[in-house]
Amino acid sequence: MIGIKGDWRGSGWARWLAAARPPVGKAGTDPDSVHHDTGRLVTFSDGVFAITITLLVLEIKPPTDYDNLLHGLAVLWPSYLAYALTFLFIGQVWVNHHVMFDHIHGADRVILLLNTLLLMVVAFLPFATSVLAGALHSGDGQRVAVVFYGLTFAVTALTFNGVWQYACRHRLISEALGSDGATAIGRRFQLAMAWLVVGALLGAALPVLGVAVIVSFNVFYWLPIRGESPRPH
Repeated sequence: MIGIKGDWRGSGWARWLAAARPPVGKAGTDPDSVHHDTGRLVTFSDGVFAITITLLVLEIKPPTDYDNLLHGLAVLWPSYLAYALTFLFIGQVWVNHHVMFDHIHGADRVILLLNTLLLMVVAFLPFATSVLAGALHSGDGQRVAVVFYGLTFAVTALTFNGVWQYACRHRLISEALGSDGATAIGRRFQLAMAWLVVGALLGAALPVLGVAVIVSFNVFYWLPIRGESPRPH
């Protein structure tokens, strides 16, 4: 029995450990080189987008004077405007997030961190929306509110670019996309930062103009990106 037990430990467990241990000098020995499937990342991101976009409506406070309900509903137009702007913005961020991860085939710790920062900014958008709606409703602090709102959008675009640029530089992009498609997507994402910063700066001079720039941004970024869905070879 002792001999059999010793043989079992020395053969079965040794073979199991040898199979479980990553080969020396090959990919997988360095934790930083491990690339995970992006499925869980996208699922988690979808949940954050869904929760954030739902929270927007909670920032709209219903009127309390039901004797003048029509007037009370009408004066909430700044909240409706801010709600619509942010809802459409988060919607197109979600769409382009899927476009991005349709082509990113792996995620390491840096990708996970950058995506977490992106989601952190997205989750902050309901607060920026409430600030904009309050300023438009009161008529005070509109310049600061529009700049704050536009810069929050710009930081979202910045973190978005961070994910894509890192994936491109570390060859985490699917070869099926091709260099032309990757360049087209990258340019669209980079343009977003410049567009939103310009909107914030114009809002500092004229709030209505800043809001108009953000409206035009939402319209343009719902359009498809050239080369985002390459034809299979």
